[in-house]
Parts: sequence; C-alpha cells; structure tokens
Amino acid sequence: METTQGLYLLFLSLLTESWILKTLGFAILVGSIMALMEASGGIRGFIEYMQEKKGFVKSERGALLLSYIVGVVIFIESSITSLISGAVGKPFCHKYKIPQAKLAFVCDSTSAPISSLIALNGWGALLLGLITTQISEGMIEQESITLLIDALLYNFYAMSALLVTFLFVWFKIDIGPMKHAKYTPSPLGINASEKNASSFFMLLPIVLMVFFVFVFLYITGDGDMLKGSGSSSIFYTMLATLAFMFFFYTLSKNMSIQEWGKTSFVGAKKLFPIAMILLFAFSIGEVTSQLKTGQYLASLASETMSVYLLAGMIFLLSSLISFSTGTSWGTFSIMIPVAVPMAVGMDANVALCIGAVISGGVFGDHCSPISDTTIISSMAAECEVIEHVKTQLPYALISGLIALVLFVLFSY
Repeated sequence: METTQGLYLLFLSLLTESWILKTLGFAILVGSIMALMEASGGIRGFIEYMQEKKGFVKSERGALLLSYIVGVVIFIESSITSLISGAVGKPFCHKYKIPQAKLAFVCDSTSAPISSLIALNGWGALLLGLITTQISEGMIEQESITLLIDALLYNFYAMSALLVTFLFVWFKIDIGPMKHAKYTPSPLGINASEKNASSFFMLLPIVLMVFFVFVFLYITGDGDMLKGSGSSSIFYTMLATLAFMFFFYTLSKNMSIQEWGKTSFVGAKKLFPIAMILLFAFSIGEVTSQLKTGQYLASLASETMSVYLLAGMIFLLSSLISFSTGTSWGTFSIMIPVAVPMAVGMDANVALCIGAVISGGVFGDHCSPISDTTIISSMAAECEVIEHVKTQLPYALISGLIALVLFVLFSY
C-alpha cells in the first residue's frame, strides 16, 4: 500500500513540473509533425530533390553524412538538433534500407556534444550561472565567461564523440551490436504516394522550427536568449510549427482540414508510448536524485585523490552520476560545486576540472537509457530505445576512453 502511494506521489510531483509536461507534449507533437510531413509529400519531394536533381545523396554514407552535418550546424538545443537531424536523414534510411539504429546514433552523437561544445544556448547559460556562483562564493578569482571558454576547450568527450561519429559514417565502421542492426519499415504507415512531391512541404516547417526556437528562447529569456527556457521553447516551437503547417497545407490545397486533423492524430498516437517512456525515465532520475546518489559518490571520491588523477576521476564520477540520473544538466549542478573547491584545494587546473564535469555529464547522458536525448534520438529515427542504447554504447565507450586518457595526460 505504501509503495503504491509512494509511486502515486512520485508521478504526481513529476506531472506538476511544467518542464516535464512540456517535454512530454513535445514528444507527442513531434509525431504529428512527422506524419504531416510524410502525408504532404514533402519527404518524397526532398528525396527526389537531393538524390535525382542535385545528386547530393547517393548512398548510405551520403545519407548519414547529411544528418551529421545538420546535427553539427544546428546547435541551439539538443532535442531540436536530434529531431531535425532525424527528420532530414529518415527519408534516406527508408530509401536505402539503412538500419534506423545508425541514424539514431548519428542524431544522438551530434546533439548533446555539439550543444555542449558551442555553448551559445541554454547549456552555456546554465554552465555560466554555475561558474558565476563559484566566483561569488570566493572559490575562484577569474572572469566567469573566460573560465567557461577555457573549460569548453577541455570538453574532450564532445570532441572525441564528434570525431568517432564522423569516422563511423565515412568509413562505415560497424562494431559490436551495430553489425547486426536491421532496417525496419516505417511504423507510421502514412501513404503519400498520391501527393504532389514538393520538398517545400518538409523544408519550410523545418526552417521555421529553427527560427521559432530562437524566437521563443528570446521571449522566455526576457530579451536574453541565453536565459531562455529550453523546455518551454521547444514546446511552443512545436505548437507554432503545427499551426503553420495547418495554414500552409490547407491553404495550398495539399490537405483538407479533416485530413490534416486525422493525420495529426495518427502521428501523435504513434508516439504516445515514447512520451510514457520519457515519463518513466524522469521518475527513475528523480528517485536517484532524492537518494542523493551524486553527493554520496562525490564524498567517496574526495577522500583519497591524487592531483594527477583528479580530472580523470571527476570525469568518471560525472559520467556515473549522469548515467544514473539520465540528465547532464543535473550532473553539472551537482558536480561543479564539488569539482571547483576540490581543484582549488589541490591547486589543480580549475578549467580542466570543469571541462571534465561537462564531458562526464555528456558521456553518461549519451549512454543512459533513461536520458531524454537518448529517447528523443530514438524517436526521431524510429528506432527502439534499447536497440539504440546497445548499438551506440561501444562507440560512446571508445570516445569516453579517449577523453579519459586526455584528462589524465593534461593533468600532468
């Protein structure tokens, strides 16, 4: 009875958090947008334009490389990055029968790494705020923006993940479970064969999606995009994009109002289970946070520590916390107030230790099956979450090992 009541209170507390509700709404609305793009003929038009008219994409390598480039260029918000990268690459996965696990890997391996590396977004705002707090408490005497830039130069995991992903795409390096990944037909089942194929029905909503994110980051940040709310921005972006697609598709006679409504409902219904997976992932992360797993691990690590191993240990500890909680941002909030005093007390490189926190947070989040970016990347590529985690893990571990070695070397 107490267990049931505890679960009820846990989910009730989660569902009263506005950012969680908006993230769940985002996951459902993505299904509507993807289904509308396919039913409008926009996806088929995009394939014809890129393959037949321009000849940009002619193989599996070209398809995945296109998604990789899109993921690197769009660094405004990790969820939007995964979504757009998946939307661009998914048509070619179906065209060339590319396993969805490969596309999910590319989406996931460019979203958080590039967002944490080029921190002109919510990631940078959070990190800057945490670093500024340490300065105000007298832990360090340095300009917060300068220290953040220095720390980003030590974001070794993000760099190694982007490099490993590019090598995977270019040389078609399949290791571990990725060797056995199979292509599966689209589960949406929307028939676009009778529509006039035009890439504008896909590209215009995507371009506006990027534009709307900047607009809503500006609005929610009261004129400062770096202070904008990521969860609010992506939710309002989905609503604005859906509204645009309604007027664009119906006024251009591409769809009737009834067809638009039915297609939106079918697409949303298909991704409702993904939203439930996200909710359970958030609940697991909340439990580990309430147990203060991160603080306990940090206290154990600080007892016996060599200055030459400090950055490497902070990286491993941040990775473990991020993997357990499924959130890199939560890891930053836990570990930066721990790592900075440790670095100052041991006369170590503070920027290197902050870089280790950032890298570890992204690495653990990248590997975690309860991470929102992991789940959203799977959703964007139409890949099972567990398959995505299994196929991605060997590449993430290689990138993590490279980062660990670099942190130890730079400590010397």
